Amino acid sequence: MFKVGIVGDGYTAAELLRLLAGHDELEPVCILSTDNVGKRIDDIYPQLTGFSSLTCEESKIENIIGRCDAVFLALPHGLSVTMAMELLPAGIKCVDLGADFRLKDAALYEKYYEKVHEAPEMLKEAVYGLPELYREQVKKTDLVANPGCFPTSAILPLAPLLGAGIVEPAGIVIDSKSGVTGAGRTAKASNHFCEVNEGIKAYGVGTHRHGPEIAQELSFAAGSQVEMIFTPHLVPMNRGILTTTYARLCSGAKAEQVREVLEGKYGKEDFIRVLPDGRIPHTKWVYGSNLVDIGIYADDASGRVVLISAIDNLTKGASGQAIQNLNLMLGIAEDKGLKFPGVHP
Repeated sequence: MFKVGIVGDGYTAAELLRLLAGHDELEPVCILSTDNVGKRIDDIYPQLTGFSSLTCEESKIENIIGRCDAVFLALPHGLSVTMAMELLPAGIKCVDLGADFRLKDAALYEKYYEKVHEAPEMLKEAVYGLPELYREQVKKTDLVANPGCFPTSAILPLAPLLGAGIVEPAGIVIDSKSGVTGAGRTAKASNHFCEVNEGIKAYGVGTHRHGPEIAQELSFAAGSQVEMIFTPHLVPMNRGILTTTYARLCSGAKAEQVREVLEGKYGKEDFIRVLPDGRIPHTKWVYGSNLVDIGIYADDASGRVVLISAIDNLTKGASGQAIQNLNLMLGIAEDKGLKFPGVHP
């Protein structure tokens, strides 16, 4: 049994505790907070009653070292770096659910997160935590940069096709719809019920922080710089992401190769389902699960490729993937605590 800590008490922290309640090799022993020190976590999140009775402790390194084998850093950007700098030398593995280690270029981090990175030398050390693409690297590292929710939904369908030279690396359009939990638990006027209900809106058009993260990983897959545009939208649901990606077949590539490549890459994966022809993903099918559903439309005559993916933003888009990564880091079966279907209806 490995002992783990959680730093942060937002939605992703609660989701970690929900999932860890069904994990028999990871034991959460502490949860650290800023605003809720002294409160029981099941008072903050009553759904955890009977499954976690941890009391929120002050966010201090002393409350982790000597107690934990690994830590989930479920913090806003800019707050994970200093903690990781102290935890890693103490032999504590870290999975950062924030953005501090996702971008390999410190200048891009400063541009999009408006903060100077405190340890740019650590960016090379961190492994980008998409296990389906970087499994062997995740197994060997002590520091994982857990991907963003939008990037997870966009990168997984596209990366194998770019790597195989099936779709063009230019003119890619990524359109994503997310539930409100993607904005976190902190109260904001733009996320109030009356602002969100019965409406849909685009936001961060051309400037969203996940754009460079997606471009970075797709460029790695393609072996050259991709040209793409990413637009997120907020929809009136609690959780889930539906991403529709538009691309074009490379000269000489055939529509049938799109399915061949994706099924060849993901056919044996535990958490990725390449759906049969004619079946288009629905966020309800993956609700509460660590699954990714991918639907495909490809046409030889027009050269068009449309990829639709669905994930739960709090599970495969955050906490479920974080546990999947830590399982690999600790030599535990990758699907431990995560092998279950979505909740529908």
